[in-house]
Amino acid sequence: MDWERDHAMLALRIDRLATGGLSGTMLIYRGPAEWSDRVAAEPPAEPAALAEEAERLMECAPDPYLAAHVRAMRAVAGHLGGERLPLAEYGRECLGLEPRWVPEEVFEQAHAELDRALPGTPGSLAERLRAWQAAHTLEPIERLPELVDRAVAETRRRTNAIIPLPPGEVVECRLVEGVGFHGAGAYEGGLKSTIHINKEIPFNLADLLYLVAHEGHPGHIAESMLKEAHLGERQRVRFMLSPSFVLSEGLGLLAEELLFPGDEAQVWLNANVLPEAGIRPDGSDFAAVHHAKNVLWGVWGNAAFLAAEGRGEAELAAYLGKWSLYGDGEIAGALGLFRPSAMRPYIFGYFHGWELLRPWVTGPDLVRRLLTEQLLPADVTP
Repeated sequence: MDWERDHAMLALRIDRLATGGLSGTMLIYRGPAEWSDRVAAEPPAEPAALAEEAERLMECAPDPYLAAHVRAMRAVAGHLGGERLPLAEYGRECLGLEPRWVPEEVFEQAHAELDRALPGTPGSLAERLRAWQAAHTLEPIERLPELVDRAVAETRRRTNAIIPLPPGEVVECRLVEGVGFHGAGAYEGGLKSTIHINKEIPFNLADLLYLVAHEGHPGHIAESMLKEAHLGERQRVRFMLSPSFVLSEGLGLLAEELLFPGDEAQVWLNANVLPEAGIRPDGSDFAAVHHAKNVLWGVWGNAAFLAAEGRGEAELAAYLGKWSLYGDGEIAGALGLFRPSAMRPYIFGYFHGWELLRPWVTGPDLVRRLLTEQLLPADVTP
């Protein structure tokens, strides 16, 4: 049996069934074109048959990492076939850790941190946060690609001090519209990558390094590039609803802090970006704002639990408004995340991945492991 071929074909067939042939939702595939062409030409597979194939591959998986990822595929195939596990159990099967409800006291502490970090302007905490974001908004946004290039150069320089990066890499910033994300980094092979940024969302320049480090270096682009270089064919099939992506999103949220400890990100932005945009220091603490923002990713996981219980959109919107501090327009645009979907557990990867990694990544050796090894959440223990 050619296990690697069968594994790739299983991932391609589940991806086709889950997305209707649309790419990029459930699978990052860089394997032979003949395999993907074959799946595209055949009739869609039955979910039950895919679940059985996953069971077979799990029994003879070459290592625990691949077994865990096939287990995730088995759970998704079951979901596509009508199996409805409790959300926490489905999340555990897919992500390799069990999502949990985050107590609101954790969010209260994050709100208190934001209160201290923001300027003492009038209004509620949510209003003050939106005022701070507006004061740091780049106009016009068409200036952003040049600033992203500057941030990429700095984050790449600092990442190269942790782990050698290949010379000749090209990272382009592309402004896009009609998409459901704020920013997304994609490694395209051949040392070429693109950071896509949604031009329809106002861009907060205080978040420039936070976003670029997450999507670029040492986040998603660096991880994809380095793992392809270090692992070769073992890295050509990446099923997104899986344990490895918990660590990827956790690393992304941690990325700025790893490169710019303390107030170094704010110092760099004040020296290299903000003055030419006409933005002057206002006494805010960017690092504390971003820490609180990472904590508040837990709100979205709680909202997913509420949605799974059958709570209506009005209740979800009220919960998100209270704890995430998002405005009505932002919440309305995000409610689609909580509709029934095979991908629903992915939202848990952000907070739980960040919470898992933050006490573990205590030095450059562990960053290098995250960027070059196939690790599972179970491997990340104090």
